[in-house]
Amino acid sequence: MRRITACRVCGGGELATVLALGEVPLANALLAPGDADLPEPRFPLTLAFCPSCSLVQILETVDPEELFRHYLYFSSFSETMLRHAREEAETLAARESLGARSLVVEIASNDGYLLRNFVERGIPVLGVEPARNIAAVAEGRGVATLAEFFGAAVARRLAAEGRHADVVIANNVLAHVADLHGVAEGIATVLKPGGVAAIEFPWLGTMIEALEFDTIYHEHLCYFSLHAITALFDRHGLVVEDVERHAIHGGSLRVYLRPGGAARPRPSVGALLDEERRRGMTTLAYYADFARRVRALGEALTGELRRRKSAGQRLAAYGASAKGSTLMSAFGIGGDLLDFVADRSTVKQGRLTPGNRLPIVPAEALVERRPDATLLLTWNFADEIFRQQRAYLEAGGVFVVPVPEVRVVGKEVLA
Repeated sequence: MRRITACRVCGGGELATVLALGEVPLANALLAPGDADLPEPRFPLTLAFCPSCSLVQILETVDPEELFRHYLYFSSFSETMLRHAREEAETLAARESLGARSLVVEIASNDGYLLRNFVERGIPVLGVEPARNIAAVAEGRGVATLAEFFGAAVARRLAAEGRHADVVIANNVLAHVADLHGVAEGIATVLKPGGVAAIEFPWLGTMIEALEFDTIYHEHLCYFSLHAITALFDRHGLVVEDVERHAIHGGSLRVYLRPGGAARPRPSVGALLDEERRRGMTTLAYYADFARRVRALGEALTGELRRRKSAGQRLAAYGASAKGSTLMSAFGIGGDLLDFVADRSTVKQGRLTPGNRLPIVPAEALVERRPDATLLLTWNFADEIFRQQRAYLEAGGVFVVPVPEVRVVGKEVLA
C-alpha cells in the first residue's frame, strides 16, 4: 500500500480530509472457511477533497494485482444490472448506428453481461477484464475478452493491430483506477476520430447528500463530480459532449466524450456543471458535515440492531457486498448482532465476510431460518431484493434499510 500526497488528477498537494474510517480489511477479500483463524491485512481508509480540481479521493492505494486479479463480483447475478446493461446497449447501438463493421470495447467488462447484448446484434466487441477467473467466464459466453488491465500500453497495442473503437464503454471502473491518466490516454488512443466513450459512475453529489458513505472502500480510489471528470479528460483531448442521470447504484451519471474536433457539447453539460457549483461541490465547505452525519447514522443503526437483539430477536444480513463490508467495519457490526449474511452469488456462498467473518449462505436461508429482521447491506438493489424475498416478507420478516437513514420495511412494500 502507498499513501498519496498529491491529487490523482491535477497533482495538487492541498488535499483536505473529509472522512477517516480507520483501518479496515479489503472489502471484497472474502475468506475461505479454513482461513477463519488467519490474520487479515487491514489498511487505513481516508477520504479527501482536492480544492484545485474538485476530485474526491481516498489517500491509500492498494496494489491492483491484490485487488482484482481474482475477483468475486459477477455482474450477472443482479437482475437490475442486466436490465440496465441491455438498455445501455440498445441506446448506444441506435445512437452511434453500430453494425457489423463497428467495434465496441469495454474496460472492466466483467463476465460479459453488457457486451453480450452487442454480440446478439452482430456487433463486434472486445472486453478488457483484469480478473482472469471472470474473463474466462466471459469468453465461455462468446464475448471476446483480454485478461489484462486496460491502459495506454494496451490501447497502443490494439491501435497498432488496427482495432480502433467506435464506442468505448467504462462503467463503474474509473473509481477503481490508480493510473487515471493512463486509462484516459488509452481511451483517447483506441477511439476512432469520431468515436464516443460512454463512461458511467456514481455521482458524488448523490453520495454526499444521500449519505452513501458505504461506497467508500479501497477498490474505489476516486468519487467523481462532472467537474472532476472534465478536469481529467480535458488533459487528454476528450470533451464531455452529453451527460445523463441514471438511478442505478443509488444515483449515477453517464457521460459521453468525443475527441475535441468531433465533440458538440449539449446543454445538459453546462446545466450540470452550473448545478454542481450552486450546490457548492467545488468547495470544501460542501463536505464539512459529512463525517458527523456518518457517525450519527452509525449510532442510529447500531441502536436499532441492539434494541432488537436485546429483545431476543434473531438478526441476519443480506448482501455480501463491498459496501456492506464498509458499513459493518465502520460501525462495528459483527457476530454479536448478526448470525449470517445471505447472498444470491454462488461464488460467495460458503465463504466468510471480511473483518467480522460471518458465514455467507444462499439467499433462500432467509425463508428457511426466518430471522426476525435482516440488515439490507445491498440497499442499492432494494426493490429487486424485496421482490425476490416476497416469501420472507409475507411470513413476517422485515428488512432494516440503513442508507440514507435507518428505516424498517415489511410486507407493505409488496402492495
